[in-house]
Amino acid sequence: MVPVRWTMDDMVSATGGEPLCSGVSGVFEGVSIDSRKITPKDVFVAVRGANHDGHAFIPGAVASGVRCLVVDRRKAGHSEIASWKKAGISCIAVDDTVRALGDMAAYHRRRFQIPVVAVTGSNGKTSTKEMTASVLGRKFHTLKTVGNLNNEFGVPLTLLRLDGSHEAAVVEMGMNHPGEIRRLSEICQPDYGIITNVAPAHLEGLGTLEDVMAAKGELIENIKENGAIVLNADDPCGLRLGASAHRRVVYFGQNKDAHVRGVDIENKGFGTRFTLVLPGRSIPVTIPAPGRFMVSNALAAAAIGHLTGVCAEDIVSGINAFSPVHGRMNIRKSRQGFFIIDDSYNANPGSMEAAINTLVMLKGPHKGILAAGDMRELGADSGRLHEDIGKIAANAGVDMLFLTGEYAAAVKNGANRQGMTEDRIVIGEKPDLAESLKEILGPGDWVLVKGSRSVGMETVVQLLEEVDTITS
Repeated sequence: MVPVRWTMDDMVSATGGEPLCSGVSGVFEGVSIDSRKITPKDVFVAVRGANHDGHAFIPGAVASGVRCLVVDRRKAGHSEIASWKKAGISCIAVDDTVRALGDMAAYHRRRFQIPVVAVTGSNGKTSTKEMTASVLGRKFHTLKTVGNLNNEFGVPLTLLRLDGSHEAAVVEMGMNHPGEIRRLSEICQPDYGIITNVAPAHLEGLGTLEDVMAAKGELIENIKENGAIVLNADDPCGLRLGASAHRRVVYFGQNKDAHVRGVDIENKGFGTRFTLVLPGRSIPVTIPAPGRFMVSNALAAAAIGHLTGVCAEDIVSGINAFSPVHGRMNIRKSRQGFFIIDDSYNANPGSMEAAINTLVMLKGPHKGILAAGDMRELGADSGRLHEDIGKIAANAGVDMLFLTGEYAAAVKNGANRQGMTEDRIVIGEKPDLAESLKEILGPGDWVLVKGSRSVGMETVVQLLEEVDTITS
């Protein structure tokens, strides 16, 4: 690690804030919003989130040895300023500490002349981010988003981790309302962007699929002039976004007109094999994860590798080294011999359909069960979209449904409409579903566990069995 230091002048330039007091130390090495993990060399930015106000944790940060604060000017009274001065603490007041955090990250990003890749989309963001970082990591020392740090707090915190050793960065961007991707990409200033796909997700905050497409398309506005946007040629919304883009467009997909293509796709055990077609080169690839949708994620990563000068062999090596993130299409085997597809991290209609198709492909002649919780943030269309999942599951050949949540009845109704009988559908609480599943599942059977993050379907995975992860 080669830290890049912060001075008071840097912070004032970044935020436009007002220095309230200058302490004994004028140089700092990091930025944090978490008083529990902060070090004395860090700047503490007191952000206000949905559940906590960072200003309440200033005393704890100071007690930990912190010597620089960024605070809301409305929270800095005369007594607070006097105590900070007495303690030798530097402080900068701003109008909005969340915005200041982003402004500091944008300032910090401008210090580095390295390729930065921003990844967004309705489905596959995290897997694509991981594959892209793995591909770039074959040539560059690469920073990547860790965990789910993809929002107005997470994106700045990721960029603020950049240090002098980094040669590239891959940043994931999530969103649930218009303008969010615009702001995050302003902070990120990406050289390259990926929009994995556009599907019904976060409709509660966005309205329609057209609105989702427009919100994802905000990323294109802030791609650097000599950069490129990487879009899905198999997605009609990807083609529409590309047609109006004011930056270089590189398409990926199975579409014959895509610049980076995947052909000859086949299942290989618990993985997926295909031929990667790059401009002037074709090369076989094996992804150590199931599902045809993973090929799309790999192609997006390959496109970025090609754009940044990673050779074909290293692109393949990076994809081959991909490891699914916890809770996203992890395959586990129980001591009783049945298989669990743990895709419990999140869900929307597009990812649910892709996961169902993968379940049916993997189960072969054995029993395949979907254990599903609600898909959240779908707004007025929630009932219909959940009913559609029931129809999709029944038509795909899922043997049984184990359902929980507010929309369980809607999923059941959809399955019933496609001929799935009452005895093949169970509705209940998560612990009860897990107990029933243990009784029904036998050696060689498969269960897919999936739902939105807030539903907590990982509880079902945990209750099913202590399991060992399978590698392909």
